[in-house]
Amino acid sequence: MSKYVNEQQKSLLQRFLFVLRLLMFTFYILAGSMFIIWKDMPVELARNYRIAFGVILIVYAFLRFIRLVQNRD
Repeated sequence: MSKYVNEQQKSLLQRFLFVLRLLMFTFYILAGSMFIIWKDMPVELARNYRIAFGVILIVYAFLRFIRLVQNRD
């Protein structure tokens, strides 16, 4: 018997929001990495500001991921 028999199945909306939050987490990680790695960006920013903004985006992504994991229960 499955160990998930007693758990209630999530609604379609909850599953959709979960997937959407995972996609946003991935987007923020990629955007932060892009700001750090890409040297010839269309947006002109000093190197220090680019790195700082990239790190802020990555930290924000991990904060969102922690909230996602905590709200999953």
